Amino acid sequence: MRLTLNLKTGLLAVAVIAASFFISLKAMDWLSPRGAGPAPKVAQLPPLPPVSKSSIVLAPVAIALSAIREAADKSAARNFAGKADNPISQILQNADIGWSASRGAISATGDKDVLTLATPLTGKLNVTGSLSSKATGALGEALGSVLGNNAAKQIGAVNIKNLNANAEIKGNVVITSRPKIAAAWHLEPNLAAQVNLGDTNVNVAGAKVNVPAQVKPLIDKTVGDQLNAVSERIRNDPTLRENANAQWVKACRSIPLQGAGASSALPPLWLELKPVRAIAAQPHVDAKAVTLLLGIEAETRVTSTQTKPSCPFPDKISIVPPTGTGVAIAVPIDVPFTEINKLVQAQMVGRTYPEDGSGPVDVTVKSATVTPSGDRLLISLLVRAKEKKSFLGLGAEATVHIWGRPMLDQAQQTLRLADIQLAVESEAAFGLLGAAARTVVPQLQQALVQKATLDLKPIAANAREKIAAAIADYQKSEDGLRVEARIDSLRLADIAFDSKTLRVIAEAGGTLNVFVTKLSGL
Repeated sequence: MRLTLNLKTGLLAVAVIAASFFISLKAMDWLSPRGAGPAPKVAQLPPLPPVSKSSIVLAPVAIALSAIREAADKSAARNFAGKADNPISQILQNADIGWSASRGAISATGDKDVLTLATPLTGKLNVTGSLSSKATGALGEALGSVLGNNAAKQIGAVNIKNLNANAEIKGNVVITSRPKIAAAWHLEPNLAAQVNLGDTNVNVAGAKVNVPAQVKPLIDKTVGDQLNAVSERIRNDPTLRENANAQWVKACRSIPLQGAGASSALPPLWLELKPVRAIAAQPHVDAKAVTLLLGIEAETRVTSTQTKPSCPFPDKISIVPPTGTGVAIAVPIDVPFTEINKLVQAQMVGRTYPEDGSGPVDVTVKSATVTPSGDRLLISLLVRAKEKKSFLGLGAEATVHIWGRPMLDQAQQTLRLADIQLAVESEAAFGLLGAAARTVVPQLQQALVQKATLDLKPIAANAREKIAAAIADYQKSEDGLRVEARIDSLRLADIAFDSKTLRVIAEAGGTLNVFVTKLSGL
């Protein structure tokens, strides 16, 4: 009985001692000092300045030569007529020299920035009148010398004074235009005309009257008067300014990028478009069309609330050299570092390294913070190292500091860390964690490279979708006019940060084309 009691007492004593030992170990584990150590010095950064990026929308407006030809054919006069002066007054009196001409269909060609319109001319020159007294006397004297005075008097009594002669008019009119855009919102057509007539003559009482010499100055004047009227009408036409003003007002607005709906989980972001300059390149003329480059330069910025920008319409157009066309909208997106901390924590906290458990020490990340400094980021990881060689499983906690440089991955649309290295201030932490914990550092660094990435795809997709919807507002297809507009891409262009905010610059790219196939008139 005594032996049994002693055995139970001994086992109980062993259990108490063992429990006390393990409790003591755990107490030592819990109460062991954490490796706070000296933290790396962090350079305070000045706040990021308010930013508005420059964006350009430049559209080629292609006016088909067929549209210009049809408009010219409808508006140009088809028939011409007039009176010429008497070039042989010494022979012909009471003269009536009239001409009439009709044009044919107008053709349009273009080359080397010159637009050419041509049309054939056909008509008739008609000369009526009577011989002058001098011409009649000269004729009587000539007859008297041959036939005698009596015969001359008898013939003179015959009425031979009335004359009527006709001749054909044939040729063409060629009109050239070297169109230019003037800074004061109007087109300068720079029209010039050349009238070409075939060399024909009409015989009037033995005198030759040259048809081009009589008719060409009159046709030149008629065509010149019409060209001056057309030039003045084009020069004073307010259509260019009115259409540009309407598109200017349409572009001046805020576009919701994300979080505009009541049910959205994303913070609200708006893209403010503020046109500041109207730009144009001089027209280009080729075999198919007259193409004008027209567009706007706008300031763009991202705001957290909808704004109403003030966009006064400019009095002048800025004439620029011909450049590439399309849509290039820069979008600055600000992300607070509190959001980046959440991302890093979600990727790192609770993970144990080595992940396959093969090392002598398990290092578990308990917290993670990101602090900007200069052109780098300081990632501070509170880790717990637990040794696995002994059955005791002793552990310690310390803060490990790792430097990394933020880099844009344009292909993956992410922000990742590069140039990762251990801060020298972390040496004190490894004194507490033990040398074995140091072997896990490369895996921590690799984990930061792989895991600590900011996925910008949702923001980029939202921005692209909303900007594409805004640009699509310009699309239209109606009689004589077609506008094609689309956003093809959105790429990440640049980053910047201060002590609180990371700024990502995204650029949306696309095309905007205008095709005119019918004009109301010239």
